[in-house]
Amino acid sequence: MTSLPSPSRLPSGFFQALPGDFPPRDVQDLMAWPFFSLAKTPRFVPIDLTMGDVSIRVEASHERGMATIWDSDILIWAASQIIEARDSGLRTSPFMVATPREILTFIGRGTGARDYGRLRAALARLQSTTVRTSLRRRRDSQLRGFSWLNEWRELRAPLQGHAGRVEIVLPDWFYTALLDDGLILRIDPAYFRLTGGLERWLYRLVRKHAGQQRQGWRFTFEHLHEKSATLSGFARFAADLRELVRRQSLPGYDLTIEGDPDRQETLVFRPSDLSTGGGGRPVRHRVLSGVEHRVPSIGITACYQSKKGSIQSGESTGCEALNLDSNYKESNCTDGGRPENGGKPSGRAS
Repeated sequence: MTSLPSPSRLPSGFFQALPGDFPPRDVQDLMAWPFFSLAKTPRFVPIDLTMGDVSIRVEASHERGMATIWDSDILIWAASQIIEARDSGLRTSPFMVATPREILTFIGRGTGARDYGRLRAALARLQSTTVRTSLRRRRDSQLRGFSWLNEWRELRAPLQGHAGRVEIVLPDWFYTALLDDGLILRIDPAYFRLTGGLERWLYRLVRKHAGQQRQGWRFTFEHLHEKSATLSGFARFAADLRELVRRQSLPGYDLTIEGDPDRQETLVFRPSDLSTGGGGRPVRHRVLSGVEHRVPSIGITACYQSKKGSIQSGESTGCEALNLDSNYKESNCTDGGRPENGGKPSGRAS
């Protein structure tokens, strides 16, 4: 983190965070794949999996540990800002600026000194965590490598009593997903009140796969354990799932268990009182002519805001073979069929 004197004006090309309360949005790739630590204690063991022709490796900083699922709230805030601006006819940019208070308030955190310190730590972990994946790779490349934030910096307020600012630069891999409405889903604002890492991970997975299907979706416990990339053993994981079913804490979905703990248990989830809809309207990519789409270093002008087969898991994850069924396209139609065989969709995806 670099702490710099505040400039006299907002740098050109930066997208100023929008005021107001609007629906949170999430990126489906982040909902379906294990990209973040689910633990509140630092995780240094990489996530390393290969699934068909898709591979993902997430490596943690030796100093800070891996970015957590709570840190990813900042990415949900950024996605929500970009989609809201786009739908309002504003130009967007991967270069973003906001006050810490704006970010913390949106993601349901406090605004005290301790919360500001946690925000700085989360930004640092997002920048220092590295990802290599074949998901949405370019035709001329095998893997895409990036950090969750290309850069970030905190700028002090020019006058005492005025709010400082945080500038962040989103990676191209993440930003381009925000320009494709098919990759975005709304999530319930109550998500930010979920306190457990497994609880948050499960909500995002359920939201992606079950969507608005009346008959819901299902996965075996073994499948979910493999899919989560958690370092917890299966017995502990299964006990935690049973507790989540007992508590019924996932907003918009009911959870039930079928099967016998001595043989095989299946988690079934169905929508109930959903508050979510689509991700946004169809996307029009708004950039100035002559501006490259890739994200350059901070401070370089990007866009101006203006109105108008077999599945394998690396040993380091502590997980065994993953189940490919979980990565069939989810269905967010309102009348999908009941999935069978541990999680295969039986209705069309939309």
